Amino acid sequence: MKLLFLGDVVGRAGRQAIADRLPDLRADWKLDFVIVNGENASNGMGLTGGHAKLIFEAGADCITLGDHAFDQKDMLSFIEDDSRILRPINFAKVAPGRGYRLFSDARGRKVLVAQVLGQVFMKRAFDDPFSAIDAVLRKHPLGGQAQAIVVDVHCEATSEKMGMGHFCDGRASLVVGTHTHVPTGDAQILPKGTAYLSDAGMCGDYNSVIGMDKAEPMRRFVTGMPKGRFDPALGEATLAGVYVETDDRTGKATRIEMVRQGGRLEQSGP
Repeated sequence: MKLLFLGDVVGRAGRQAIADRLPDLRADWKLDFVIVNGENASNGMGLTGGHAKLIFEAGADCITLGDHAFDQKDMLSFIEDDSRILRPINFAKVAPGRGYRLFSDARGRKVLVAQVLGQVFMKRAFDDPFSAIDAVLRKHPLGGQAQAIVVDVHCEATSEKMGMGHFCDGRASLVVGTHTHVPTGDAQILPKGTAYLSDAGMCGDYNSVIGMDKAEPMRRFVTGMPKGRFDPALGEATLAGVYVETDDRTGKATRIEMVRQGGRLEQSGP
């Protein structure tokens, strides 16, 4: 199976990159399943229903969210109507929506997607991510009901992401980090067959501070005083993420490649 995971979409620039590039990538690379993290797609904070529809129309099969899952209030109801959108499994127990789902690709093969929030350096304490994902993977063993399993680890600390990668090694096809908006260079297949990348990066303008126009973040760093709000940068965006191929029989990864399309980080694809 050929899988593509794209990192946090940031603002209008990120949405435009998805709309412009994803349809061709899906066709040219003959992708079977596409997952997009969309939690910053709407003005850099959360995701609206309208912007979710745009991402799906461009070729995504699933959208994951994160700690900003419900910053846009219409997502509180929209996520109940569209089960292709996933919020973290260890979010508040009263939160709407679901944290994982078993999807089918065009050939009927099953793909399980789950998202979990980390605890280290996050602004609020979430439920234990390891026990939460363990329950899901025990219920859906890789190579059984699910031909592929993708885990989106949304957190700050690379150490926690790496811990999750090894915890899931041999139990998931791909464990990929999101949230920091900075792509890492450690794409690898772990010893038991799970593809791993600490952070997919963002789909946004990299002439920025993690996707935001530079002026206000730099003012706060230099002076310690805010003057305005953070606004997403509007330059040409790079589509950043990871491409993985899996064995349909075992669900384990056979290939992993980082993806950088367009903008300042352009590189060739798989």
